[in-house]
Amino acid sequence: QVQLVESGGGLVQPGGSLRLSCAASGGRFSISAAAWYRQAPGKQRELVAAITSGGTTTYADSVKGRFTISRDNARDTVYLQMNSLKPEDTAVYYCNADGTRGYRNYFNYWGQGTQVTVSS
Repeated sequence: QVQLVESGGGLVQPGGSLRLSCAASGGRFSISAAAWYRQAPGKQRELVAAITSGGTTTYADSVKGRFTISRDNARDTVYLQMNSLKPEDTAVYYCNADGTRGYRNYFNYWGQGTQVTVSS
């Protein structure tokens, strides 16, 4: 079993920034591909950003130019840098990733989510 853990959420004013992190509980997890999703109250879960094993990134139109998904050099942590935040960015953000721990491969593992609230 692999549990991903998101961190970095919180309350921020419009126009502010937050950096979300995603890593496996207990460490020792090498991430290949990953994605960030979000879900606001009353809305379906939305793909926000994704990164392939080769480093290619994609973004939802609503966050292009404002959000950046990345991995660290060790590939053990995925980040979502969120700039110029808007109230409509308010949601629970979830990390999803494929990766390896030890000699085993894991696919589509999720974190518990972290709340991002953008409000004055």
